[in-house]
Formats: sequence, structure tokens, C-alpha cells
Amino acid sequence: MRPPAVESSFEVACWFLDRAIEDGEYMQPHKLHRLMYLAQAYFGVLQGSAKLMPATFIAGDEGPIEPTIFRAFARGRPAIDLKPIDELPRHILDSVWRQFGAKTAETLNKLIKRHPPYADAYAAAPGAEILFESMVEFYGTQGLTRRPSATAVVDDAPTAGKVLRPKVLRNHSGKPVSVNRWTPKRKES
Repeated sequence: MRPPAVESSFEVACWFLDRAIEDGEYMQPHKLHRLMYLAQAYFGVLQGSAKLMPATFIAGDEGPIEPTIFRAFARGRPAIDLKPIDELPRHILDSVWRQFGAKTAETLNKLIKRHPPYADAYAAAPGAEILFESMVEFYGTQGLTRRPSATAVVDDAPTAGKVLRPKVLRNHSGKPVSVNRWTPKRKES
């Protein structure tokens, strides 16, 4: 098994908090946990079941919670030393922020509570662990399959391809540019 991409979940939590500040937003604690949950799931999908962070999510009454972050941030942002996040995890975090960051905590709660990884864990017992494997499986299949016990198709989980944003490439002066993959022309015989 590969090690997580970041050393602790504190780096991810603080990254989201800092990003919200950059965008002039207040980050509600519940929204932070939902974004971390989605980042863990989509990172796992995009990176072949590798974890973004060493985190365990539990099915709380309002939605997924990472208990360590919940306790550590109970009285505000703790004073901790953070390590920088590498480019690939940072790109995926940025993509998750762009896809879900504008949504309210309530919207994210309603969205995630309908998804099988959370719903199944909560049905087993409130406070039960949400299995990472079920997160990767569900978000990897885009959440578009009908569950045997469900009466409707859960179609509100975007595909990993829709969540992951293409990297913005820039020219020598820093302006964003559109690029196409180069393919050689066929030689006509």
C-alpha cells in the first residue's frame, strides 16, 4: 500500500481554510469536513485507491466528519507546523474546491447524505466509519448506478473527470494559453 500523499489531514484542512480566505469566504466547520471527505474520495479515484491523507471519516448525524480535525479545530485553528503540499494533491484539492467550494454546507450535507458510502455507514450505526474502499468505488463509478435498496438513481455525484480541472498552462509572459496535444501527421503512401 502506498503512503498518503500528504503527511496529515491538518495540511488538507488548512489548505481549504486558506483557500476560503483567499476567495473571501467564511468556511463553516461542516463544510470543511465535507470538502475533505470529497477530496479524499476523488483523490482515491484519480490515484488508483491511494489516500490523499491519513484520515478516517465517520458517519455523523449531519454528514461525514473527520474526528481528529473536529477535535483539534474545536476552539479555532490550532497553531501547528504544516508541510507544503505537492503539486498533484494540490491540483486535486483545487479541483475539488472549484467544483464544490461555492456550495453551502447544507447543500453538501444533503448531497453526500444521499451517497451510498455515507448512507450505508450511517444505516449500520450513527458514528460508524465510512470505508475508504466504498468511497473510491462509489465516486469511481460516478454514482450513477442504481442501488438495489434505492428507489431512485443517485445522479448528483459528478464524475472524477468533471471534478479534475485541466491544468492552466501559461506562455513566457504568464498569460494563460490553450494547448492541444501534438500528434504527428500521417505519412501518406
